[in-house]
Formats: sequence, C-alpha cells, structure tokens
Amino acid sequence: MARPKAFDEARALDAAMHLFWEKGYEATSTQDLCEATGLGRSSIYNTFSSKHALFLRALTRYTEMTTSTQLALLEDETLSPLDRLKGVMASVVEIEETHRRAGIGIGCLGVNSTVELAGRDPQAAALLGRDQERRLAALAATISAGQGAGVFARSRRPDELARFFTAAVAGMRVSAQNGADRAVIESIAAIALDALTA
Repeated sequence: MARPKAFDEARALDAAMHLFWEKGYEATSTQDLCEATGLGRSSIYNTFSSKHALFLRALTRYTEMTTSTQLALLEDETLSPLDRLKGVMASVVEIEETHRRAGIGIGCLGVNSTVELAGRDPQAAALLGRDQERRLAALAATISAGQGAGVFARSRRPDELARFFTAAVAGMRVSAQNGADRAVIESIAAIALDALTA
C-alpha cells in the first residue's frame, strides 16, 4: 500500500531542507533532491511545482523551527534576561557542533540563504526579513527587560543591541563554516554577552 501523500511530503520537505542547508540553493540540483527525498523528478515537480517553490517551503520550515526555539527561550519569564540570551547563544553553539562535518560547520540556512539569495530573490528576502523582524522584536524586549533590571547597558537602544546580538550570532555561524572550533565559537558568544553587560 502506498504511503499517504502528507507523510511523503513532510519527509521529502525535511530531506530537502537539510540538503539546501548543507549545499545551498544553487549548488543543489534536481537530481540531488531526487536522491535525498527518494522521489522521482516528476513527483517533486507535481508535489512542489519547482525547485524554487520547494526551496521556499524548506526555508519556511527551517525558520519556523529555529525561530520558535529561540522565541521559547526569549519569552521564558522563569529565566533572567541574561540567562535567556545565554540560552540562545548556547543553542547556537550546540547546533553548530551537532551539524559539524569534517571539522566544518554548516552554519544557518537563514544566514546562508541571505548571503546567497536575498539580494536577488525577492521572495526569499521577504521570508527572511519577516523572520528576522520576529526575532529582533523578541530580542529587543528581552534586552529592554534586562536594561530595566540594571543587567544590560543603557548606552544603546534595545533595538540597536538586538541587531548587534543578531550580527554576533550570524558571525558565530559563519566562523563555524570557516572551521572555527567550539572554543572559538563560545568565545565569540561570551564577548558578545560581555558587550551587552558593559
């Protein structure tokens, strides 16, 4: 008996997401997608309509997964604002370690796609922009709470510090892709947190 389409589609989408994450959009061929998903070329096009449409769905899946995890940390009021940010940094370190291949991290599909496509793919840019605004809003709220508690410096606005924090996380991801080991990534995280509390 054939598996239900919904199951196949979810499995195929997850496989495509990991492939785009590892190789990038341009370097991923339709044949690569067939091999990763176990689907034939016609099944991929019948289900997802195009490589680009499949990529957008995979990117949406990735951003929903990663952002929901980050927001859960940032909105956890049982933790102090500083511990929330430490939790985000620790999760980034763990993700980079988990997905390291031959000493090289694969980074973040969002960051990778921003570098590769955002300047020339309006749909990907819009998707990534919406995702970033959600994360920045949650970060700014956490930083504002920390400033109110006297934990974070007040020399900058919360939205400015949120952008700095986001840039530090992106830098950690790119550094891992360039071969930086766990100790280096953790050092970047620690310095970023020190900068917020200075």
